[in-house]
Amino acid sequence: MNESSRLWKDMLGRTLYRVVALATLAFVLAPLVVVVWASFFSNKILSFPPQGYTIDWFIRAWQQDVFRQGFLLSLQLGVMATLWSLLLGVPAALALARYSFPGREAINAILMAPMMVPGIVAGAAVYIFFIEVEIRTEIPLVGSLPGLSIAHILIGLPWTVRLVTASMVGVDRQIEEAALSLGANPLVTFFKVTLPLVRPGIVAGAMFSFIVSFIDLEKSLFLVGPGRVTLPIAIVNYLEWNLDSTIAAVATMQILVIAAALLVSDRYFKLSRSF
Repeated sequence: MNESSRLWKDMLGRTLYRVVALATLAFVLAPLVVVVWASFFSNKILSFPPQGYTIDWFIRAWQQDVFRQGFLLSLQLGVMATLWSLLLGVPAALALARYSFPGREAINAILMAPMMVPGIVAGAAVYIFFIEVEIRTEIPLVGSLPGLSIAHILIGLPWTVRLVTASMVGVDRQIEEAALSLGANPLVTFFKVTLPLVRPGIVAGAMFSFIVSFIDLEKSLFLVGPGRVTLPIAIVNYLEWNLDSTIAAVATMQILVIAAALLVSDRYFKLSRSF
């Protein structure tokens, strides 16, 4: 094979790779672009092409109690899931990344399990478990805010553990050892040295915990109580009887919240490091 043929094949390969990459990106982004575009249609019934454009659907969405309350509940659950995931996940990640102890791999597998189990299966399992707890202790978890919050904490915890663990693996232990040798005790070393070094992973874990809680549908379907809906459930219920751009406006706001969280995550932690 002469040099010109090899160069031509290399150029063809790079071109095909770029075409496939762009096509894949377009395939992923096209539905999101269409939803955002449709949220501004003035059509009374969602259809193409648009007859005009308006922002009235966003106003109408916020004026509807089901969407407003669903958004606030999802926001509340997301914040709670984030805080508790950090409180539990950061110490767990530190132990898994730095120490060897019996059952370490089993604990790691258990913490990662919610990421691998299908959402509908996990939701049914949590529902059955809560029923069993309620039968034995008379503590009402199904249909209660505490029960729903526990389920959302379980959703977010694996992301915090994984991202913080990945961040800790990249920390140079010699920096911590230097702090200890200079007189700092382990607690001071953790808060003054280790924690700032793994802050990118903590921020990314917090953002992802919030995202997976904010968009969760399956577990919430099993555990919400009467008169209480999260935003994804409100969207599904609305689509059952309506087909207008209100739902596109709600979805657009959800997309913007998730996109903002992802941008914050990527600002502090390159997510490709954890996969």
